[in-house]
Amino acid sequence: MGPDVPDEYFRTSRPDIVGPDVPDAPYPIKLSGPVQHGFGRGSKDLGCPTANLPDDSLPPMIDAAKTGVYYGYAQVTPSEGSSSSLSDQDVCVLPMVMSFGWNPFYKNERMTAEIHIMHEFKTDFYGYDMKALVLGYIRPELHYTSREALIEDIEFDKKVALKSMARPGYEKYMSDPFFTV
Repeated sequence: MGPDVPDEYFRTSRPDIVGPDVPDAPYPIKLSGPVQHGFGRGSKDLGCPTANLPDDSLPPMIDAAKTGVYYGYAQVTPSEGSSSSLSDQDVCVLPMVMSFGWNPFYKNERMTAEIHIMHEFKTDFYGYDMKALVLGYIRPELHYTSREALIEDIEFDKKVALKSMARPGYEKYMSDPFFTV
């Protein structure tokens, strides 16, 4: 059975904070790997640039979670011993939303983890190391009938993520030892 098509009720009745006051099992889920080129749709089609992890970094999500949209924190850092064009603000631990699954609007043929870090980067960071700590689930993967509806929900997902992570039980993960701080 494929993903559902969101109806107007779903789209107008979504909560703006999700999850318990502190992450519970299976969270946090740790993902890491070098940022790789994706399909090139996030920025161009949706106005939401994404950083993509390699397939071999996905088993922790595949083993623990269903497809959908998630929230947490991410950090991009240069590979050890390499020079960097990233600013100090770029390498901080930052909030993120992640689409994990098949992206039915685009009919993907393989599962992906596409992470949108909520920060304005001045430069690309392909090949840099990225760590992501997934802390919660926002909603299921859906099949959209229009790009506009998908963009609206992505923007709402970002607001949900920020409000959900503004709680003390989530904010503490910004300084988790998993990250390079």
